Amino acid sequence: MSSSEADIDSSPVSGQPDAAAGVEKAQAQVLAGEVRRHRKERGLSLESLSALSGVSRSMISKIERAEAVPSTTVLSRLAEALGVTFSRLMAAPTEREMLVIPADRQPILRDGESGFLRRCISPVLPGRGIDWVLNTVPPGGSSGRFVGHKPGVSEYIYVLHGRLKAHIGSRTVTLEEGDSLYFEADAEHSFENVGEGECQYFLVIDASRIR
Repeated sequence: MSSSEADIDSSPVSGQPDAAAGVEKAQAQVLAGEVRRHRKERGLSLESLSALSGVSRSMISKIERAEAVPSTTVLSRLAEALGVTFSRLMAAPTEREMLVIPADRQPILRDGESGFLRRCISPVLPGRGIDWVLNTVPPGGSSGRFVGHKPGVSEYIYVLHGRLKAHIGSRTVTLEEGDSLYFEADAEHSFENVGEGECQYFLVIDASRIR
């Protein structure tokens, strides 16, 4: 198994304060259903998905039962192994071409260990290959490591505020507020906050060339 047990926030979702627990529990239920649905659509057993993703069978089972909320690193491994975008695992798809997503219905993934917060702000539409997310990294925090995507996937970043250090394969670049970055995302990548305050940045993942 290439990802460690520490990569998963396996605390029961019911252990959070009441308001937050309700939101997190609902998100865990959606995530559980989507991981299970995509796995079964591809004819994969838990063991097969574990081998493809590097996430243990027991952890995948916990995620599918909504008993654990995966970190962004683990979810990225599952998404890559299932051949779907990150956001597609966090929200059920819709066929509508015009869609308003209220702030309180935008899927949010919080990494309990690092404090990294990922908010999906694009709709999940069948046949699309675009994810648009808003990421927030606390001071001294990191996104964790993301596995490389399939060749043809690109990512775009715009720093809203703060300072962000991007590690793309063997290359590293520091972005200031207002800077943007484009890169081919088939190499392992990670992002860390190197400023004094919170860092917030938009991320667009474009997988349309491989759809």
